[in-house]
Amino acid sequence: MVDSSYFNLSSNDIIKYPIITDKATRLLENNQYSFIVNPSSDKITIKAAIEYIFDVKVIKVNTCQLPRKKKRVGKYLGWKSQYKKAIYFSRWRYNKLICRKLTVI
Repeated sequence: MVDSSYFNLSSNDIIKYPIITDKATRLLENNQYSFIVNPSSDKITIKAAIEYIFDVKVIKVNTCQLPRKKKRVGKYLGWKSQYKKAIYFSRWRYNKLICRKLTVI
């Protein structure tokens, strides 16, 4: 695991909060977890922060910058802020795949 001196920001500033949507709950069945993260953080930093906070082994991290969306309140037009989403694959999914392959062979 990684110590906290690796991060420029604290690990709590890198990972903001989990995403709770229909798609994110479906991804939980495959041990894929979704979070909103700091837009300036990269995949390596996100992976290290997740491993440090949750004490899990991360296989892979997928990130995407979601576009800004228009928001209208009455006659005023504004924008929702842009954010970055990270989906990571935990070790348990990897272990299940290995067990399935071993039983097939």
